[in-house]
Amino acid sequence: MWTMISLVAVTFSSSLLAQSNEDDEDSMELDSVIVTAQKRPEDAQQVSKAISTLSGDKLDVLTSGGMDIRFLNSRLPSLQIESSFGRAFPRFYIRGYGNTDFDVNASQPVSLIYDEVVQENAILKGFPAFDLERVEMLRGPQGTLFGRNTPAGVVKFDSVKPSQAQEAYAQVAYGTFNRMLFEGAMGGSITDSASGRFSVQYQTRDDWVDNGGFVDQRNVLEGYDELAWRGQLRHESDALDVLFNLHGRDNEGSARVFRANIIEPGTNNFVSDFDMDDVFTDGLNKQELEQIGFNLRINYDMGDYTLTSVTGYEDVEVFSRGDIDGGYGASFIGTFGPGFIPFPSESAVSVPDHSQFTQEFRIASNDLGVFDWQGGLFYFNEDISIDNLGYDSLGGNVQDTLATQRQKTTAWGLFISGDYDVSEQFRLQAGMRYSNDKKDFVAERITSPFSPPIGPLVENPEDDEISWDLSATYEFNDDVNVYTRVSKGFRAPSVQGRIAFGDTTSVANSETILSWEAGLKSTLLDRRLRMNASVYSYVVDDLQLTAVGGVGNVTQLLNADKARGQGLELEIEALLTADLLLTAGYSYNDTEIDDPNLYVAGCGSGCTVLDPESSVNAGQFLIHGNNLPQAPENVFNLTLSYTRAIGSGEFFTFVDWAYRDEVSFFLYDSVEYTGKSLSELGLRTGYRWGEKWQEVALFVRNMTDEHVIVGGIDFNNLTGFVNEPRTFGVEYKIEF
Repeated sequence: MWTMISLVAVTFSSSLLAQSNEDDEDSMELDSVIVTAQKRPEDAQQVSKAISTLSGDKLDVLTSGGMDIRFLNSRLPSLQIESSFGRAFPRFYIRGYGNTDFDVNASQPVSLIYDEVVQENAILKGFPAFDLERVEMLRGPQGTLFGRNTPAGVVKFDSVKPSQAQEAYAQVAYGTFNRMLFEGAMGGSITDSASGRFSVQYQTRDDWVDNGGFVDQRNVLEGYDELAWRGQLRHESDALDVLFNLHGRDNEGSARVFRANIIEPGTNNFVSDFDMDDVFTDGLNKQELEQIGFNLRINYDMGDYTLTSVTGYEDVEVFSRGDIDGGYGASFIGTFGPGFIPFPSESAVSVPDHSQFTQEFRIASNDLGVFDWQGGLFYFNEDISIDNLGYDSLGGNVQDTLATQRQKTTAWGLFISGDYDVSEQFRLQAGMRYSNDKKDFVAERITSPFSPPIGPLVENPEDDEISWDLSATYEFNDDVNVYTRVSKGFRAPSVQGRIAFGDTTSVANSETILSWEAGLKSTLLDRRLRMNASVYSYVVDDLQLTAVGGVGNVTQLLNADKARGQGLELEIEALLTADLLLTAGYSYNDTEIDDPNLYVAGCGSGCTVLDPESSVNAGQFLIHGNNLPQAPENVFNLTLSYTRAIGSGEFFTFVDWAYRDEVSFFLYDSVEYTGKSLSELGLRTGYRWGEKWQEVALFVRNMTDEHVIVGGIDFNNLTGFVNEPRTFGVEYKIEF
């Protein structure tokens, strides 16, 4: 790895030095990146962990096509995001480590933090990205400082905060499928000590997928209508900083569109007559989500120490309905398609009630000298109700509530972290957290076309754990340092209770991870080149897995004995000239399930399973040695930003490219449910001018219009769902 890094450094050094004779060296310097990865502002180059960030033009480009939070997929090393719910319920994976469970009460090992408040449930994690200061991704266990369930890492979103400066912007866009956007923010001084900021984003897109193959309906799927907003009030005095944030989201449109038998048997290719613009379903598709929340952050500076309180509350309601078999009819009535449809499957999930409350208190020292520390208390409470609804798929009418789930989670923790300067060059850091987590879960089957009522079934898992981390950093000089970090993370027990078709609940015990990491951080060539690299290895004990679907169409939680991961990550940012900025990222992630006795059900759709079948239980396959699902080995991303002064303004072009290797959709390996590699190219180009910037830009996402199957349903037929098609449009933005 170090040989590769040296070659890259030499290549970029030659390029930059060649340009230095032509450009004004004073104008060629990369800005410092300030992050809050350790809950205090720091230069990212000085933090002893692997961190990646996005801000400014990069965010403008990546969000230009109207994609939901999945726009981040593969845009940062080792990061994957996917969803079988569409614009709701994204699932995050870092270093190949995540959770494919689509149940609404499923926990994830990647934590999302929005304005210092954990968004624990996946239905909260899709809040739109707008008016953001930056996005940070912290790789590896982060359990010492960040909430609960962070063994894989953390993705942090920080919105632009109110200040005394008067500022505002407005942006409008129009594009493919009549996609329209309005986004804007306005903020500034209210009094000498008070300021405010209001931000809003409204997006709409027409339906563009036909259901022409069955009912001859045109443009009936894949549209959306979404409004998100954020209001902030801030009071600042010499010692006191109080920030109140009220926000909301309202989304209505299509749920994930499932497409029956789009995979050619014996391959992972599309069938020859696949049409991106057409489906063949006899069920309905609909998704609605309403969210409102607030958070209150109070900082009180006592001189040597700062007291902080962060209070958060979130409430969300969701309804999502889809035709799960992705086709029409059924074999037993003699009319069906496309391909073989053994039975109809149409269902919905409703979350009529959800609330999350969090409270954190902490105290932190203020640069006391050789030793600084922080510690605190965290409390978490979540209540969620889930109704699983069934339908007469051949008639479209509601049968009844099939099953209900109710879950209450209560967790709390105590944490402390400190860093000690052994010398001017050598720094040690350590942290520890005690966590206690309890769930009270009840599931009941009300009615089912196949099984009698059952329940209530009750589960009450509880566990506590100590997480910790220890790191060391050695600075060769102000621009180059190396670090090493070892950390232990923890994910609390999980409960699965979808008993519409099954008869039992399942519980996965706590999982723990021990992770080792070493890295290099450097800013070279008079701050024109920033190059960071890391290598890592981890072992997860009692890994929580979800066996989804399969021939029995029963979803079950289980614990694997171990999972292992290892890899490397490389990031480069370089000012090639005063006008040309390049960024590049690469990650190699090698993961493996390590349990010689772990079998799961294979597909019920005639796919070709590659794993050994049990000699005792037919249809059960050994997954020992398989990669983790949705875990590509190689991920690349690249951006080029070019600006050139023309007249009273400047011309700009921003090109971005992201690539990931093939992935497995399920725990078992099969030919058909192996997703092909995905490569997407984007472009945004335009002209900006004026004392207060105005700009006009053209954009295109997925420029080559690559079509790839990105997920599947495996119990009925060879059903899959696909990535977003090529989109393009025009934007206008003005700053006031």
